[in-house]
Amino acid sequence: MVGDGEQRLVAMPCPPGRPFLIGVSGGTASGKSSVCSKIVQLLGQNEVDHHQKKVVMLSQDSFYQVLTAEQKAKALKGQFNFDHPDAFDNELILKTLQEIMDGRTVQIPVYDFVSHSRKEDTITVYPADVVLFEGILAFYAQNIRDLFQLKLFVDTDADTRLSRRVLRDIGERGRDLEQVLTQYITFVKPAFEEFCLPVCKVTLPLHCDHMFYKRPRNMQMSSFQEV
Repeated sequence: MVGDGEQRLVAMPCPPGRPFLIGVSGGTASGKSSVCSKIVQLLGQNEVDHHQKKVVMLSQDSFYQVLTAEQKAKALKGQFNFDHPDAFDNELILKTLQEIMDGRTVQIPVYDFVSHSRKEDTITVYPADVVLFEGILAFYAQNIRDLFQLKLFVDTDADTRLSRRVLRDIGERGRDLEQVLTQYITFVKPAFEEFCLPVCKVTLPLHCDHMFYKRPRNMQMSSFQEV
């Protein structure tokens, strides 16, 4: 676990010649992307061209379902639950991660949080040695959860997460304060308690030891202990 306390990590053997897949979960605005970015930075991958990268980062947010007209109208009013498991295209997530594990080049959707829709553009992800996948419900679906060789849960105080979300949604996504708080109380907090936290408590037992990932050749970080 990464955040306000100990690191609690669970690792599984990685088949030879296949990417090492890391899942990162935690509540909204807990710092999942920051943890992933720090890992990428420590591995010296920030200034490398996409086709040369040995470490890539994916977000579950890219895989939100395409909304119907009715759902989109609700979303624009802050009345659609984006924190429910059904909000994500889990079939596409599974297919994409499996293709990545097979060493294929994949196309990742781009989600627009302002219009609540997928853009026509996609992001090309080339084969890599290490793949980070982060999301609030990254561990919810067992068939996806079982793909990860290493699982991290970012444990951040609820008040801190809420304050970060308010600043982000107002500053970056054009929401107003009332809408952000209503959405948090109605959807975000209940979904975290029902779908995110219980799975992570099972997936990341409190008694487990620190687990480390041995770096591939030419990488600059010997373990994830520094995160």
